[in-house]
Amino acid sequence: MIIQVARATARSLLPDVAPAIRRQFATSKPALAKNRIYNPPRSEDEWSTLLLLSTSSRRPLITLWTTAGCSSCAVVLPMVKSLIEDEGVGEKEGGVGFAEVDVESVLLGGAAGLAMTYSINSIPTLMAFDKSEPQVETRVTNLKDLKSKDFLRSWIEKEASRQGHGGAGGKFWGLFG
Repeated sequence: MIIQVARATARSLLPDVAPAIRRQFATSKPALAKNRIYNPPRSEDEWSTLLLLSTSSRRPLITLWTTAGCSSCAVVLPMVKSLIEDEGVGEKEGGVGFAEVDVESVLLGGAAGLAMTYSINSIPTLMAFDKSEPQVETRVTNLKDLKSKDFLRSWIEKEASRQGHGGAGGKFWGLFG
């Protein structure tokens, strides 16, 4: 009898917990990461900032290395920008950043500066940077590939899927990068 009275008293004092458990909530699909087109870096400080931005957002930085007098670059640049900006290639995989880098820029050290640092010896060159490291094994210098929209689409998707998980493009199954 005392136990029954205690239970009745406890029920009246304690709030009903069951409605809180049955509450429904709504979820929505997470927003896709948007691709980002950056202005061409004009100094080494701006270049460093681009690398830091891509690293902090875990978004690979796609770079197209060009010169002012390169006729092939004039064909490749609009195609790459269109795929990234207009078609959103890579957004489903996590997004990418894109910047055109002028190899002849005096403020970037000219041809002997930044281009030499990353072993850019062919113009145009398409290269991704992930975690501020150049992906040398996946860079593209073959003009036929650079002019193929299908090739560029699959290459950008592959690079976007890294999302800060890749190393310097080396082997060893990602153990050191």
